[in-house]
Amino acid sequence: MAVSVGSILWESGSTVSSDHASVVSINLFVALLCGCIVIGHLLEENRWMNESITALAIGLCTGVIILLTTRGKSSHLLVFSEELFFIYLLPPIIFNAGFQVKKKQFFRNFMTIILFGAIGTLISTGVISIGARHFFKKMNVGSLTVGDYLDLSHTFPAAIGAIFSATDSVCTLQVLNQDETPFLYSLVFGEGVVNDATSVVLFNAIQRFDLSHINSSIALQFTGNFLYLFISSTVLGVITGLLSAFIIKNLYFGRHSTDREVALMILMAYLSYMLAEIFYLSAILTVFFCGIVMSHYTWHNVTESSRVTTKHAFATLSFIAEIFIFLYVGMDALDIEKWKFISDSPGTSVGISSILLGLVLVGRAAFVFPLSFLSNLTKKHPYEKIGIKQQVTIWWAGLMRGAVSMALAYNQFTRSGHTQLHGHAIMITSTITVVLFSTVVFGLMTKPLVRILLPSPKHTSDEPSSPKSFTIPLLNGQASEENLPGHHIHRPISLKMLFSTPSHTVHHYWRKFDNGFMRPVFGGRGFVPFKPGSPTDQIINQWQ
Repeated sequence: MAVSVGSILWESGSTVSSDHASVVSINLFVALLCGCIVIGHLLEENRWMNESITALAIGLCTGVIILLTTRGKSSHLLVFSEELFFIYLLPPIIFNAGFQVKKKQFFRNFMTIILFGAIGTLISTGVISIGARHFFKKMNVGSLTVGDYLDLSHTFPAAIGAIFSATDSVCTLQVLNQDETPFLYSLVFGEGVVNDATSVVLFNAIQRFDLSHINSSIALQFTGNFLYLFISSTVLGVITGLLSAFIIKNLYFGRHSTDREVALMILMAYLSYMLAEIFYLSAILTVFFCGIVMSHYTWHNVTESSRVTTKHAFATLSFIAEIFIFLYVGMDALDIEKWKFISDSPGTSVGISSILLGLVLVGRAAFVFPLSFLSNLTKKHPYEKIGIKQQVTIWWAGLMRGAVSMALAYNQFTRSGHTQLHGHAIMITSTITVVLFSTVVFGLMTKPLVRILLPSPKHTSDEPSSPKSFTIPLLNGQASEENLPGHHIHRPISLKMLFSTPSHTVHHYWRKFDNGFMRPVFGGRGFVPFKPGSPTDQIINQWQ
């Protein structure tokens, strides 16, 4: 009995000690997050630095300090986990991207965005996969080749292509101004979201098919699976967003508590992401389109105070998650366990990293410039075409690799963040090297490059940020976006332009359908009915 009690006390003590160590790690990590925000603010006007690079640098410095204090045993407070990244950190970032996007610009350039984000990613994946197969087989590692380690005869080349096709355009988006360059910003932003979704969908599809014996049947199944994931994920996001709008519009939670409607919006947003995970769909696409739908309908159905709260809550969660990710990646980059495996062949790791960086540059150029040329052929007006300086900016914006590439590499080459295989360790360290080099070096050059290519214009965009300002009182359901300040309709100024400009565009028919059916059912700006406790009732009371 004494032995069992002693063992229980020992286990209890070890558990308490482990819990305390976890608490200390979390405290240090939160303190580092605060430090990133403060230092990022102080470097706001710096020509070279931005908050993502600052967080990455702080993570690296922290890793070095931990490495020295633990005498080379550990370099991080938390082990990088793709589950933590995909389930907890990525959803608020992608949702806020959809929630804050300028919908008019996004859908006006939707086909170009899909062309770059989907078709372009497929081209980039193909270029990187073919290049990896060609170069890796020629690199000797002792008596074996990298091809032997990575089993290049099967799905690994395609997986490598999908991993390194996932871009991270945060650095460029932090430099571009959504109001000064709305066209370019919507292309870079939209392509970044669709690219991440396509890379993850492509990566998951590659795992389901044996590409070593590809034929027309497998290619058809692969394409069908890819399109199914894309379309069904989008539809699920739209349905979830409309469901939240319908519930909030008809129940008026704001009559009793604004906390409930804010909580419901946040939970419904997260629910869309988890539903996609349950049904093995693209959660990135689902939560992105859920954000667009909720900003168009649901956001206008809540009370004014809830609008302010949700807008800033989503932006804040996204901001913290982004800083967390870069700090996380910086600290994990010095994980001593992975670097020990390649200590006997550092030249090979550097060679593979250099090859991958070169393939990233070539793969990016292989679709940006040709697809821009094709896109310009379909545009009639010069202001709709992508200029050469804008093409260079788009190409540069997609050169950075970030947490999505890291998460996919960990998923492919590790188990629970650890690996015991030499070849897999080489790929993990090479991925870390590519991410660090592209983010720091290319990221530092982004600000001056964009300012050279795209000097700040004197006139800014007349389209306000989305969700749009709620300071204009909508006293009746007849108010429309065309009549609100900031929405100027470009009318034909001559008879020739009148005949050459179509009067019934896709946007016209969508607006007609939206005002005639969607908004009366799901709410939205100017279509919230007058009932006690509704947002319309509160606005009218304020103006009486």
